[in-house]
Amino acid sequence: MSAIRLLVLGAVRQHGRAHGYQVRNDLEYWGAHEWSNAKPGSIYHALKQMAKQGLLLAHEIAPSTAGGPPRTEYEITEAGTEEFLTMLRSNLVSYDQRPDMLTAALGFIVDLPRDEVVGLLKQRVRGIEEWRSSVTEYYTPEEGPEQLGHIGEIMNYWVHTADGGVEWTRGLIKRIEDGAYTFAGEGEPFVGVLAEGEENPYATGTKHAEDDR
Repeated sequence: MSAIRLLVLGAVRQHGRAHGYQVRNDLEYWGAHEWSNAKPGSIYHALKQMAKQGLLLAHEIAPSTAGGPPRTEYEITEAGTEEFLTMLRSNLVSYDQRPDMLTAALGFIVDLPRDEVVGLLKQRVRGIEEWRSSVTEYYTPEEGPEQLGHIGEIMNYWVHTADGGVEWTRGLIKRIEDGAYTFAGEGEPFVGVLAEGEENPYATGTKHAEDDR
């Protein structure tokens, strides 16, 4: 499973219909090129690949009056929406994955109902705590990493990461339970994508051959 699939599906879904450069612009606006594999080539490849897989519907539109080649606009399909929601839920629960998977999911948490997100995050906490409990059967953090030689630093790092993950997740749960953010079914959601022609202050400015297609 790749974070780029969730990011691209989610960006297209938020627009309704979007061409590749719009999707790229959104992901750069979110900083995804810094914390994930959302580079221009992988974004355009993902769009074409998911169109072939039936997750996106490709529409070729006429060139603008300013000239240039026809652009392809993408629209998420029913199968694409199902894939998007499945990945979103899975990434909020799973703790044993690359950080970009959770980071991508956080960008779309408001696409789910509030109570469901809280339930998924609580499930995440339980998973981390169960993992920590199994590790500490043979590694006691209080005795320090030296008990296992320098290799103990590996376990020490992961236990501290688990503790930080639990603390952060519980904080997010509390914020959500206290009313933070607007979730699905609660009203107008926060708009996290750029409108056509809106300037992106975080754009890399790097041109790609697919930008005008």
